[in-house]
Amino acid sequence: QVQLVESGGGVAQAGGSLRLSCVASTLGTYIMGWFRQAPGKEREFVAGINWSGRSTDYADSVKGRFTISRDNAKNTVYLQMNSLKPEDTAVYYCARGPYNRYTYVASNPHEYEYWGQGTQVTVSS
Repeated sequence: QVQLVESGGGVAQAGGSLRLSCVASTLGTYIMGWFRQAPGKEREFVAGINWSGRSTDYADSVKGRFTISRDNAKNTVYLQMNSLKPEDTAVYYCARGPYNRYTYVASNPHEYEYWGQGTQVTVSS
């Protein structure tokens, strides 16, 4: 059973920063991703990273502000969020995607099999 536990959420002011962490029971050779869901909206892709960390993908809304990274030795994935905006307010979820030894990064949530419980991020204006 794969377990994913997110932490690091909280309240930040617009323009501030937060760093989310996701500890997995194992990362292995799997794509990892961060998604978010705001009230009344569908879950959306935020960022993804391939197994080695050398390939990443971001939603247009967060490019240049968010950075995804991973430490396979610690089974941990991070999401550094800078220049936060009120529209970044959402529950953020960590997810494990398909096994892939190459540079492919999945952005479709249907490609992700395991999900964490989520961590709330609130950005005040």
